[in-house]
Amino acid sequence: MSVIEIKNLTVKYEGIDVFNNVTFDLNEGDYVALSGPNGSGKSTLLKTMLNLIKKNNGEIKIFNTPVEVFADWYKIGYVPQNINLNPFFPATVKEIVALGLIGKLSRIRKFSENKNKKIDETLKMIGLWDIRDKNIMALSGGQFQRVIIARALVGEPEILILDEPTTALDPETRENFFEILEDLNSRKKVTIILVTHDTGSAGKYAKKLMYFDRKIIFFGTFDDFCKSEKMSHYFGYSSQHIICHRH
Repeated sequence: MSVIEIKNLTVKYEGIDVFNNVTFDLNEGDYVALSGPNGSGKSTLLKTMLNLIKKNNGEIKIFNTPVEVFADWYKIGYVPQNINLNPFFPATVKEIVALGLIGKLSRIRKFSENKNKKIDETLKMIGLWDIRDKNIMALSGGQFQRVIIARALVGEPEILILDEPTTALDPETRENFFEILEDLNSRKKVTIILVTHDTGSAGKYAKKLMYFDRKIIFFGTFDDFCKSEKMSHYFGYSSQHIICHRH
């Protein structure tokens, strides 16, 4: 089942195309590593999909609903690339994570009875339990990043959109986070879009690769990427197989 449909999507900035006529579908249970050089439009693509940036042309549908009228945003968990503390009032870790339930609780009354249990489970899963009552203004960059990840996960979204979520995380926390994503994808069929510059590791976790540079250079499985003569010419044989992570 298609959960996100993009057709002929064009976004301009100051009259110049950021990207033009981008078309692809994401199906339920897809786990896509979205990669490409700096300035290639990856973050803009995600924000446009979420209606945070207005498109100039094309169609975006989420769960078969045009994004302009889509209302069930609680079904989507989003971790942006750069997060400023300023939009957050002084609050505890647990209070910020709880914000991820607001959209869901407004629609599912029964869930409110178990909201504290779900928040606690998520805090433990992301390794935040011991600092749950700490003021977020006193957190390190890596701790704050984990809080934002937990906020995205706590509502059990059907789609996770993650823009470089692990840049501030230590190696152990990063590996644990990828294990969590793998479990959510394989066990609960959560659709995941993960922006990463670490193309050498992406193939360890994701099922598909989208290489994006103002247009889709490649979109498919890592096996297909590995076998593609076109990608051999584009990246060079050695780099191709570092990315595909099949050798």
